[in-house]
Amino acid sequence: MAISRGKKAEKVQLLASELETSTTAIIGTFSKLTVAKDFELRKVIREAGGKYRVVKNKLAAISGTGTQVEAALKGLKGVNSVAFTAGDPVALAKVVAKWAGENAAEFHFKLGIVDGKLLSVDEVKALATMPAKEELYAKLLFLINAPAQRLVTVLNATGRDLAVVIGQGVEKGKFAGAA
Repeated sequence: MAISRGKKAEKVQLLASELETSTTAIIGTFSKLTVAKDFELRKVIREAGGKYRVVKNKLAAISGTGTQVEAALKGLKGVNSVAFTAGDPVALAKVVAKWAGENAAEFHFKLGIVDGKLLSVDEVKALATMPAKEELYAKLLFLINAPAQRLVTVLNATGRDLAVVIGQGVEKGKFAGAA
């Protein structure tokens, strides 16, 4: 059954409004995907802060016009779906890659886009292996803090060592004067 022009325009408008704020999109193709598996995929993507839509190729290309994910939605062929987010691209890539790995017979990556840069299938998989944004921040803060910590440790070492030597001398009676 064909979709009316009004319904198509409504779908295009809805997808365009959702894609407007998105910076990351992962395009995939699927076959023999059951409703239960589809529901599971949508759930894990939602938990990662993303959205998932099965798209008509022509409508997706029209919806993506003027957005950061426009290049990924042009020229799609076959059955396609798009997972997109305005949040952390690594979190989205991780959950989609994990789910796709567990369901390799039903779902495959086609391409991805992050901040306007197209990613191949291998690059999407590499993105999924990166640490999360919070973990990168923690490592960066550790690296910034480490030299200051080492400097304080070295500066405190002299006084601490002197106190230890004097304390040992007092315990052994080395500082007792001749009476």
